[in-house]
Parts: sequence; structure tokens; C-alpha cells
Amino acid sequence: MSPDAPTRYEAAIAAIDAANAADPNTLMVRGESQPKELAHARLASEWVERLDPDASEALRLAARAHHVRRWEIPRSEFPKTRPGYLRWRRALQDLHARHAEALLSEVGYEPERIERVVDIIHKRGLGRDAEVQTFEDALCLTFMETQLAAFAEEHPSEKATSVLAKTVRKMSPEARALARTLPLPDAPRAALHQVLDDAGA
Repeated sequence: MSPDAPTRYEAAIAAIDAANAADPNTLMVRGESQPKELAHARLASEWVERLDPDASEALRLAARAHHVRRWEIPRSEFPKTRPGYLRWRRALQDLHARHAEALLSEVGYEPERIERVVDIIHKRGLGRDAEVQTFEDALCLTFMETQLAAFAEEHPSEKATSVLAKTVRKMSPEARALARTLPLPDAPRAALHQVLDDAGA
């Protein structure tokens, strides 16, 4: 490898970002329009680094790949019921894991490291594994920053509050504290702070 050649990790991040840059959907994040899943991936990476500056390579890779090519399985392909929603979420996790496995294999990662990344993407060990909790925290914070305001506008306040309360229950105390710093519009920020207060966070 030449001195200027990218490391295996850098090559993996570039490959994941290239895959997500093909997202036909866009998202406005911090004043910039970006492909939706590219924006989500970058934000999840940022939140992982804030939550754990010493995060492992596997955790960083999982955060970057957590929604890779998510648009390939739209919600409309599944019934608009709770079981349909859960089937969709499982299908997405499998999709993301398959893409992550292929991309990491292409840049030279060994099977053991890839398996760890896939385990984190599937949230295996949640409640017992500190890295999986950090991953969950990063995804919750990314959701709050990018989707909470729109979700609150599109759904009755009772449902929005219920979803927000369920999200907060999944988060660590450190992540809940970071949630209070999110630059949200007034209404969703007030709702989030109320849910955090009710949770004793």
C-alpha cells in the first residue's frame, strides 16, 4: 500500500457513503440538503463519537452502515399494521447487514470483524452490551434531530408523545442529556423536554 492509500477503515467509510449517496430522497440537515441516508449515516457517526470518543472500529462502522441503502425496501411494501411495521423493520435490518457485510468484505475486513458489525446493526445484546447501547443511543438522537419535528406535525399529539416516550426509554442517561441540547423547533422541543422530565432525565 502506498503512503497515501486509504486505510481499510477509510475505504469502508467511503464505500458506505458512496452507497448512501445514491439515495433518491433528500433531507435538510443543519441548513444543507443531502441524500437522506447519507445524512443519517453521518449524524449517527457523529453521535457515536460524542457518546464514546474511544468507540471501537466495529461500532463506528455499524453506525455508518446502520441505514445503508434503506430506500430499497419502502414501508409501502408491508401492511400498515403493527405486525407489518415490525416485519418491515426486520427486513431493513437484514438488508443493512447484508450490504454492510458485502462492503466490508470488499475492502478486506476479516469475517470476525464483519460479524461484530452485523451483530451491532441487529442490536444483538441490547441491554447487556455497552456498544449496542451506544449504537441505540446514536440512532435515537439521529431520529430526534432529523425526524421528530416532521413526525410531530404528521401525527396526533398523543401518538407523537407515545413514540417519543418509547424512544426516551431506550436511551442511556448520557444520551438523554444530549437530547436536551438538540436544536429543535419550539413545539417538538417542548414535547421532548416534557417527556424527559417525566422520565426523570
